[in-house]
Amino acid sequence: MMTDNPRSIAERTREVPPGDGQERFAGYGVMGQPFASGHYLAMRHFPASSVGAGYDSVWHRDPDGRWIIYSSNSPENSCARYFGSDLADARTADIKVTWTGPSAFTVRVDETLVWELDVGRSAATAAMTGMGKLMPGAMWRSNGVMSAMGRAAGPALGVGRVKLTGTTSNGQWFRANPRMLWTVDRSRASFDGVEIGPPGPLPVQARLGDFWLPQKGMFVVGESYFEPYDATRHLSAHPKG
Repeated sequence: MMTDNPRSIAERTREVPPGDGQERFAGYGVMGQPFASGHYLAMRHFPASSVGAGYDSVWHRDPDGRWIIYSSNSPENSCARYFGSDLADARTADIKVTWTGPSAFTVRVDETLVWELDVGRSAATAAMTGMGKLMPGAMWRSNGVMSAMGRAAGPALGVGRVKLTGTTSNGQWFRANPRMLWTVDRSRASFDGVEIGPPGPLPVQARLGDFWLPQKGMFVVGESYFEPYDATRHLSAHPKG
């Protein structure tokens, strides 16, 4: 229900969505959060995965544009499986996501990163969530519909360019199904005890492959689908360096 709070919705049991011939994930995450300092953070909590155990991951871009993905699972079975070729590093880490209120949670990566967030609703996120509830499954599986939704979502949400279908850094196709959306109303993060500054858009919108990272913080519940990995056609989960 729309009146449910983000925590109660996010913590519901998730199952691997159907879809033979596709790699599938279900859960929630922060699609991305830019900071005025040039840092960028994103996180994924996927308790349901068709390629291994569920996992948590945190993506970090430093002000020089170097990306590192931290994951509680191996790179081969988590986000680096699709984006490793664009990374400076892919690291296995102890990641904890702790809900501290109905709309607030904290993400910790080892003893290095602490990221506190509060999420809320806007007219645009409420409208898109309501529209999504009315869409039949066939529409969510349509690349054409997802492409149109992405083109509409960018200006409606004020987050820059959005692509819900395309090709990942490593060469697999992807399709994102953001079923429910919220704004990130507060975001505060520190590395090794040093705060990285206030949220703010990057001078140039960041992307990994065809996946564009939003220019404002967005929290999403949904599913993601990918082309199955083929070592003869797709790049490795491990960064080149």
